[in-house]
Amino acid sequence: MAEIPEEEENQFRAQRLEKLSELRRAGVDPYPYVFARNADAATLASRHKDLAAGQETPDIVRLAGRIRAIRNSGMFIDLHDSTGKIQIFGHKDILAPESLGLLKLLDLGDIVGVEGIVRRTPRGELTVNARHITVLAKALLPLPEKFHGLTDVETRYRQRYLDLIVNEESRATLRRRSQIVSVMRRLLLEQGFLEVETPMLHGIPGGASAKPFVTHHNALDLDLYLRVAPELHLKRLLVGGVSDKLFEINRNFRNEGISPRHNPEFTSLELYQAYVDYMAMMDMAEHLIASIAQEVLGGTRIPYGKHEIELKAPWPRQTMAALVLEKTGIDFLALGDAPAAVAAAKKLGAEPPKGANWGQALEAAFAARVEASLIQPIHVTGFPRDISPLAKADRRDPRLTERFETYINGWEVANAFSEINDPIDQRVRFAAQMKARAGGDEEAQPLDEDFVTALEYGMPPAGGLGIGIDRLVMLLTDSPSIRDVIAFPTMRPKA
Repeated sequence: MAEIPEEEENQFRAQRLEKLSELRRAGVDPYPYVFARNADAATLASRHKDLAAGQETPDIVRLAGRIRAIRNSGMFIDLHDSTGKIQIFGHKDILAPESLGLLKLLDLGDIVGVEGIVRRTPRGELTVNARHITVLAKALLPLPEKFHGLTDVETRYRQRYLDLIVNEESRATLRRRSQIVSVMRRLLLEQGFLEVETPMLHGIPGGASAKPFVTHHNALDLDLYLRVAPELHLKRLLVGGVSDKLFEINRNFRNEGISPRHNPEFTSLELYQAYVDYMAMMDMAEHLIASIAQEVLGGTRIPYGKHEIELKAPWPRQTMAALVLEKTGIDFLALGDAPAAVAAAKKLGAEPPKGANWGQALEAAFAARVEASLIQPIHVTGFPRDISPLAKADRRDPRLTERFETYINGWEVANAFSEINDPIDQRVRFAAQMKARAGGDEEAQPLDEDFVTALEYGMPPAGGLGIGIDRLVMLLTDSPSIRDVIAFPTMRPKA
C-alpha cells in the first residue's frame, strides 16, 4: 500500500498523543531507560518445541518487542522481536491491575516488555500469559496496514526503518549481507591474510578509473577526495612488508550515475598477495564466492530471477576479444589501429567514448554485445592495456594485460590483476592516463608521484583482487536492485 495520507496520519498521531498524555497522568513513563530480558521469541520456540497443546510451564520469562497485532481489546497481542513472533495473552484474571489498565492505551507499533509464564494454547500456539506489561516506547505514528505491508518502493528506501519494521524479507536480506561479509572475512583470516585499514580521504584520487567526490579540509586549506579505491595505499603496505597477504573490506565513493547496480557509496573487498599472479586470483575469487554460497545458502546452485546459476568451481576463462569474436564474427585483435576498431565497434551498435583508443573500442563492443549474455560465472581475461593502467602487460601480447573481470548474471562482480611493480612502466601508464585526462576524460587517473616513489623502493610481484560486495549480496539474496541490499541507499531528495 502507499503511504498513509498526511491528514489521516495527523489524526492518528493526535489520538496517540492523547494516549501518551494519559500514560503520563497515570504515572507511567512511556520511554523508560531499561528493561531486563531473559528470553526472546526464537529461544522460547526452541526451548518449548515439545510443549503439548494445553500445557503451561512454571518458568517466568521477560521479553520485549513491538506490537504488530491486537485482538479482543488487547486480550491477544502479537509481539515481534528481532528473532520472530510470539503471542501474548493479557487476561484480567492474570494481569496485574496496573497492567490491565494499560491495554486500552496500547497501539500497533508500540514497544512493550512482558513478564509472564509460557503455555501452549489448546490450538497449539505458543503463548506468554502476561502478568505485567511495561510500555517501553509509545509509537506516535501508525504502521502500514498489516495485510498489505509497505509496498511503495520509494518509501521503503527513504524510510528504511519502516521497511524493516514491516517487511521480514528486508530484515532477512540485511542479516544475510552481514553473514556474507563475516564468512568472507573468516575465510581470508584462515588463509593467513591480514586485515588492514587505509585512508578514506585522499590527496590524489587513484586506484580506479572513476570520478571522485571532492571535499575540503579547512585547517589545512586543502581539497581532498573521498576514495574511489584503496588500491594504491594497500600496495604501499605491500611495499612496506606489513604482510605478504593483506585485505581490506572497504567503503568507496564514486561520483557517477545511480542504477539498479550502482550506488555512489559502495562496499568492496580488496586483497593483495605477494609472489603470485592473476591466475592465483582467479582461484581465490572462485574459492571465496563458492565457499560463501555453500556456507550461507547451503549449496552452490543459486536462483537469481529466472536463472539458476552454478557457482561451483572451476569457472571458464576466456579472453575479451575471443568472446566478441564468438558473438559478432569480428576479430578486434586483427584490427591494427584505433580508427578501425572504433568503426567496428560502432557497426556493432556500441558507443565508444569520444576519441576512443583501440582498447576502449574493444571494451565498448564487449559491453554492447557480450556482457549481458554472461549468466554463468566466467573469468574474462585479456583486457586491453589502454584501459588497465595498473595491470602488468600480457606476457604474449603487449596490447593486452594480465587482468580479468569475473562476470555472473551479466554483471562484473570481481576485478583482478597481475600488479605492476615496475616503477618506470607505472609512470608511463600514468602519463597516458594524464594525457587522456587532459583530453577530457574525467575518469582517467592522475599521476600519484608518491605511489611511483614507493614502487622505486621495490614491491614484490603480486596478484590483486577486488570483489563488489553489494553485487555479491544481490546475487546471493536474489535481489533485483542494489538498493535492496544497502541499508540506506542514496536517494534524490523529495521536492
